[in-house]
Amino acid sequence: MARTYESALRHLDSIQSNRAITSLFSPPPISSSSPSSLSAEPTAQDLNAQAIPEMLAWAQRAGITQDALAHLKCIHVAGTKGKGSVCAYLTAILTQPSSSTAPVAGTPLGTYTSPHLVSARERIQIDGRPVSRELFARYFFEVWDALTEAARAEALRLGGGKPVDEAELRGPATKPFYFRFLTLVALRAFLGEKVRSAVVECGIGGEYDSTNILPAAAVTAAVVTQLGIDHVGMLGDTVPRIAWNKAGVMKPGRKCFTRRLEGADGEEETMRVLRRRAEEKGAILVEIEDSEVEEWGGVQGNEAGSLEGEFQKYNQALALRAASEHLRILGGKPDTQAGEEKLSALAERYSDGLRSARLRGRCETREDGNITWFIDGAHTAESLEEVAKWFAGKRKALPDDAKVVLLFNQQERDVTRLLRTLLEGIRRVPGAPKESEIFDYAIFTRNDLHCRTADEPERDLNVQNAAAEAMRKLCPGTEITVVDNVAEAVKTVKATAHNDGVNVAVLSTGSLHLVGALLRTLEPDAEL
Repeated sequence: MARTYESALRHLDSIQSNRAITSLFSPPPISSSSPSSLSAEPTAQDLNAQAIPEMLAWAQRAGITQDALAHLKCIHVAGTKGKGSVCAYLTAILTQPSSSTAPVAGTPLGTYTSPHLVSARERIQIDGRPVSRELFARYFFEVWDALTEAARAEALRLGGGKPVDEAELRGPATKPFYFRFLTLVALRAFLGEKVRSAVVECGIGGEYDSTNILPAAAVTAAVVTQLGIDHVGMLGDTVPRIAWNKAGVMKPGRKCFTRRLEGADGEEETMRVLRRRAEEKGAILVEIEDSEVEEWGGVQGNEAGSLEGEFQKYNQALALRAASEHLRILGGKPDTQAGEEKLSALAERYSDGLRSARLRGRCETREDGNITWFIDGAHTAESLEEVAKWFAGKRKALPDDAKVVLLFNQQERDVTRLLRTLLEGIRRVPGAPKESEIFDYAIFTRNDLHCRTADEPERDLNVQNAAAEAMRKLCPGTEITVVDNVAEAVKTVKATAHNDGVNVAVLSTGSLHLVGALLRTLEPDAEL
């Protein structure tokens, strides 16, 4: 078997998908099955309880020990939204050439995030850059082969000398699902590349997330970013319940940084949950107050591609505090006034990192001739509210005759609610047009890259048609199109720009998968 990058991607595609796993947490469909047959299905609690023991077993089979991981020093990031931005800021701060980052100078910094937009290599970074194709393939097959050998040894031990099925042993049946496998690849790569410190983002949740096999000795600081409703089957159906799960990244004797929520009853209860969890785990919860962040004001990027959005100042504050704590611990400094240092002082010290942080697909502006793409993978009501504010500001600067297009998809959540949240959020911004005049055109698409082939069955467009119907009621004056692939959607946008002969602005949002497919369509020659 060839050990090439292309072969690694084919093997990766053969592994059980993340969606196949998250679907196990969905409520079972109503059927005529007997109660006894339904009770045989594992509950969400059962699946969650098994998650960490199973992941530890996979890591052991892959040759990744707790002792080895203890030599990594990681900032562990959980939350519903803002995780990616915080990780981008942390990575930029810790890789900036400065005397203030001396404790990590000269040693590689690892970053593990998800999901990826264009290439799986985006998830595993060394010094802020995706690992090379060669390194990805090397560590991918190190993990694949180790798991194959572990399965073979187990089969021989239990089989009493009976022959084993080599094809099954070497195939995906003896491997964990997608996210678990790539987590193992990332950890193996960090250990193999002599990474000393790392930024590690949770996939879903915290307490039971695959990344939470990091031992306490490996964590210098934790971050819980803004919380909201998402993945309710796995995490719970209220923000306080979700907070309990996200707080699983807290470690004894270590600080966990979060934004203090105040006002609404749900926010007060969420904070009580986080405080109780910190006490249970022996962690130190550091609550960053909005008034402090607003007094400071944040740092604006001054280059194309910099992270945009007024809300980013809250993510910057979390990153500044966590990076400072990480460097304090690595530098062996006592915990005196470190937690009390003003954000403005920290921002001055790490300003280069804040300004240079990059994260594709989040409040990203892209110019393409007379088409301007405003791209954000927001997929929850809370994140779409922030996108609405960002886009409303951008819309004000457009020429009066510009045509404005919405490119949207969301396969798994309440699409009508999300569209309403987006439109109402834009309308609330002073000077914004009425809802009926916000978008001239709306295109609802699946996330498929290309048109279906001749032998492929018709694609299900129920979600897109439901979104189109909701949009007709919300914005009667908007011209609406439904397509089954992103290439066709982009073609429609370009035809609009050509036929109308004006500038076109496109807001593409609703799904990170949509954003990934869009970027691949706009950048067909990008290296995967």
